[in-house]
Amino acid sequence: MGDPESAARGICLRALTGAPKTRSQLADLLAARGVPDEAAEAVLDRFTEVGLIDDAAFARAWVSSRQAGRGLARRALSAELRAKGVEPEVAAEAVEAVDDDDERAAARRLVDRKVGAMRRVDRATATRRLMGMLARKGYNGGLAAAVVREALDSAGADDVAVAGFDDLDEDALLP
Repeated sequence: MGDPESAARGICLRALTGAPKTRSQLADLLAARGVPDEAAEAVLDRFTEVGLIDDAAFARAWVSSRQAGRGLARRALSAELRAKGVEPEVAAEAVEAVDDDDERAAARRLVDRKVGAMRRVDRATATRRLMGMLARKGYNGGLAAAVVREALDSAGADDVAVAGFDDLDEDALLP
């Protein structure tokens, strides 16, 4: 391997050219490549010091990209950041950038894209499918129910009653 720090620098620089990475991701990569812990820590500390590794900036960019592009809710964004090795406090700060209105608007965009395909199914099936899609994106049941109800009402979905659905109280379902 030669000089472990030099090897660690090369590995980190190559990894960072493709896409930003968290300190944890780079530490895992260095460990997998057999770089000694002391050399890995020295390189990671130096990269953090000069700004090549910035978990807070990574988290902000990740939240902005994934919320706008994939329509993910705060809960799903937090889970993804945890999986990337971002510290919980840093992740929470980044996720705070998404407010309730942003989350509701993203949920509505997701439902609006799918509601047209639901014209052939009854309201109960459309409701179940749309609620499931929003749940997989991390939305809570109350918000999902309200957004789905609004979308189906405005789309004129067939009015076969879904027992209890219209009685759901969004605030009662919040975590």
